[in-house]
This record gives sequence, structure tokens and C-alpha cells, in this order.
Amino acid sequence: MAAKDMREPIESGCPDPWQYLHPTMRKNFGQWKYHDHPRPGVLRHVAFSGDTIWTVKAGTQRILDVFTLRKLCDIGDQYADGYVHFTLRSNIEFMVNDESRVEPLIGALESAGFIVGGTQNSVAMISHTQGWLHCDIPGTDASGVVKSMMDELIDEFRNATMPNRVHITTSCCQINCGGQGDIAINIQHTKPPKINHDLVANVCERPSVVARCPVAAIRPAIVNGKPSLEVDERKCICCGACFPPCPPMQINDAEHSKLAIWVGGNHSNARGKPTFQKLVAAGIPNNPPRWPEATAIVKRILKAYKAGARDWERVNEWIERIGWPRFFEEVELPFTKYHIDTWRGARSSFNASSHIRF
Repeated sequence: MAAKDMREPIESGCPDPWQYLHPTMRKNFGQWKYHDHPRPGVLRHVAFSGDTIWTVKAGTQRILDVFTLRKLCDIGDQYADGYVHFTLRSNIEFMVNDESRVEPLIGALESAGFIVGGTQNSVAMISHTQGWLHCDIPGTDASGVVKSMMDELIDEFRNATMPNRVHITTSCCQINCGGQGDIAINIQHTKPPKINHDLVANVCERPSVVARCPVAAIRPAIVNGKPSLEVDERKCICCGACFPPCPPMQINDAEHSKLAIWVGGNHSNARGKPTFQKLVAAGIPNNPPRWPEATAIVKRILKAYKAGARDWERVNEWIERIGWPRFFEEVELPFTKYHIDTWRGARSSFNASSHIRF
């Protein structure tokens, strides 16, 4: 494509991706006849023209250092055609148009310590938020949780032996980041914020903080003669929405910030509407650096799903078929009254919002 035909750059957003596509992909854009899955970590696309392109997928960490990036680029230059693509879940994909180059490319990646896999009915790389490195309000280190869990689940990433694809997400706070997934590991605050009244007036825009609370639990106050804020703890749901605009309302706590696991989220498809995640385990110790308690629960859920689900059944579909009581039995988790959504504090109900009504 000539430079004059390319889209003009803008101040935000991605550059025109056309220039980064493999030549075979550009030539056959929108003209693919079929694709298949020769082995875990490898996809093959065949065009109507007869051209074929192989994609080799390898797991990488989300936060990459420059040395790892250079190593991946060197592998791409030497064993592939110099074209790479990073997926939404931070995996790298190499494209080649010659089948004889697939195995040498896989060998080079694995000898460099990268795991080839993550395609079709496998456990995909866990998507996560920034954690302690970048985020300014983390209650845990999401990237650390991912590292610990993927160390335990690496065989499920390398091999496509699950009933269907499994998406797992995690986030380091309750409000800003995260994603829809079959299983989600999220921070769970269990105590209202502790307010440093000496700093509120100088740091926080109090009207914005009051407006940010989803349950109207925050109101202006005068404390020690200074403008400040106060929290109605009977209404507070410990979500932490007040903390980003007002750091003196500290909610992160080494003892009272826990982890919670939710399951069953799925986007809409041709068979059904979206499904929302439901809480299955709460109060899990936020226990760095390996988070063994949360990892053990996720492994139990995956083991039960792998043994009991039908072919191509997603996690939410499996649970709906067997029922929630049996699900809790299969994964050996207690069902308590706290799993029942009876909370009435969101004005009338969160389901009254057009944002989540279907």
C-alpha cells in the first residue's frame, strides 16, 4: 500500500494496522476459505486463492521488558517473516506462509522459555490489570496473581483438552479494571475507608467524591474545624470508588482486603444473551507472592468443569445445566447466605439501570 493511501495519524488510538499485516494477509484480506487447528498453539488459514498462512501463538507476560521484546523480535526475524501480533490477552503471534518454518519457530520459542499454546479449547492467558507496578489504587498485585496461577495452569494452556475455551480475568481493585470471563479473581474490600481528615480539604474535590459513591454513603462534614467527608457505614458497600479521587480515604488494607472468585460470565453469542458472573468464593486471603488459596480454588473449579462438562460447553452453560447446588458440591465450596443477592441499597435495584438490562 502506498503511503499516500494510508489513514492519517490521530492524536489518540491505534495507527493504521494495515501496514503491519503479513503480506499474505493483506493479499487475501476478507477472502479466507477456511481455517483449522493443526495442533495446540498453531492456526492455519487457507484463502480462496490457494495461499496458506500459519500462525504460531506463544504466551508472554503483559508487562514486557525491552530485553524480552528484543528476543521475541529476533526470533521473528530469524524464524518467521518478521511480522508479529500481540493479542488482547498479551500473547504474541508469529505468521509464516511456509509450513516447513512452523516447527523450527516453535522450537526456537520453547528453547527461549516461551510456551506455545493458548488456542482453541485451552485455558487462555489470564487477562489482568496493572497491579502494583502501574496502578495508583491497587488492593493487590493482579499481575502477580496471574504469574502464580499460570505457573500452576501451564499444562492447560499448552494443551487443548478443556471442554471449551476458558477465559480467566483478574483485577487489582473493585471498580476500574477487569473483564468478562468464565472465572474472575477480584479484590474484595471488607471494611469502609479510613479517612485522614487533615488531608481531605487540600487533596480532594469533595463534591466529586460525594457524587462518585454509588450508594450515597458519603457526605460533607466539618472535622476538627476543617472541611472533610464522612461515610455512613450502614450504606457503604466497601467498593473503593471514593479512593481514586480522594487518596486520604484509604481503603486498601493488608488484613481486610481479600480476594473473591466469580464464575459464569460470558458475552452474547448466536445461542444466547450475555450472562453475568456470580460470586462463588469470598474472603480468600490476599496472600502474596504466590496466592496459594485462590489458585487452589481456581484449580478445583477447572478440574470439575473438565470432568463434568460436555464438549464445547462453556463454564456458564455447564453450571446452568447441572444447577448451582450441584456446582458447589462438585467444586467443594460452601454455599452460604452471603451468596444470595438480597441487597437493597442501590436506590431500588442495580437492575433498574439501562446499562445492565437485557
